[in-house]
Amino acid sequence: MKIASWNINSVRFRIAILEQFLREEMPDILCLQETKVIDGDFPESPFHALGYTHIIKHGQRMHHGVAIVSRVPIAEDDRLDWQANQEARHVGVRLPGGVRLENVYVPAGGDVPDRAVNPKFGQKLDFVARMTEWSEKLDVPTILTGDFNIAPLESDVWSHKQLLDVVSHTPIEVEALGRLQAAHGWVDLGRKFIPAPARCYTWWSYRAKDWAASDRGRRLDHMWASPEVAEKAVAHKVCEPCRSWLKPSDHVPIVTEFDF
Repeated sequence: MKIASWNINSVRFRIAILEQFLREEMPDILCLQETKVIDGDFPESPFHALGYTHIIKHGQRMHHGVAIVSRVPIAEDDRLDWQANQEARHVGVRLPGGVRLENVYVPAGGDVPDRAVNPKFGQKLDFVARMTEWSEKLDVPTILTGDFNIAPLESDVWSHKQLLDVVSHTPIEVEALGRLQAAHGWVDLGRKFIPAPARCYTWWSYRAKDWAASDRGRRLDHMWASPEVAEKAVAHKVCEPCRSWLKPSDHVPIVTEFDF
């Protein structure tokens, strides 16, 4: 089974590159973040035409929004409010065989890494803390994927030194993500197959005139698994060429293959 995750930054605006990706990569399941559409306006027809007839949506107008599209049967499981304000940032399903798949869009956290002056940063840390509490109680094999908006390792960013005070790579965020990972023994599949200190990025800012030449990337998108599920992972890749496609997202898809 091949599972992909992609912060698409508007599913309707980027439907053409979504179709291109699905034709070329043919994942069994695609988790989307930042769909930016209410459920009633989600463009289901293009997915149906490509065989993705199972669609679970949790949308919100203009902001946030997550969805899971699949060629295999999936059963809706949960929509957890880790943001504690009803923002559409999570949807989870059960896969054939009983494995859970949780799709999450962690808040970006604003620009200033100080909860006292930037409430958005505090909301991000609290979001991750609630995910940690959930992880501590988790007792079923699970895949957790999505846009975590945190690049934890020094080799997950283009310059560790220059980004230490930049939201997404600050020590307090890295520590919070470390507590989340330890809470369930999550295996970071990206770094299982692309071990540090190898370069591995999934996001490049729109501000760069030539994203590839400057290559100021960050690994914000992740695929984690419970230890027993991680043992069944056989491959993982970052689809970096998608960043150069027409009307690209600032994120690129990640794809993991499992032998189950």
